[in-house]
Amino acid sequence: MENTQQSNSQALEPGQAAAIAALLAECVRLAAAGVAFVAVHFDGYGDDGTTEEVKCYDSEWCASGEHEPVKYDGSHMQEHFEALVPFGYENDCGGFGDVVLDVAARKVTVERNDRFEDYTTSTYEV
Repeated sequence: MENTQQSNSQALEPGQAAAIAALLAECVRLAAAGVAFVAVHFDGYGDDGTTEEVKCYDSEWCASGEHEPVKYDGSHMQEHFEALVPFGYENDCGGFGDVVLDVAARKVTVERNDRFEDYTTSTYEV
């Protein structure tokens, strides 16, 4: 499994830049409510995918399924998170991941995991 931390060298689309700005503008309000991370999980394959609802966490780190979300209505941020879900993650074998807002660091990260098919070949004489 390869784990690479990198910056997106591609220019953001206007809708993505606006989504990031809107999410970062929420950081003061989220921090005051005790929210440390806000995340959206996405998963799909076979040209069909789903994006889960926004979930807020008060934990020291964020990983999908590792912590219970806190009760904070983040539904007004759903559209902004969905604008940052990677295009085409659901194609072919599909992919999954998370879009995460780190409230204290004021940064948004996208973790995308792509699924793929593989095979092995064995040749032998009989």
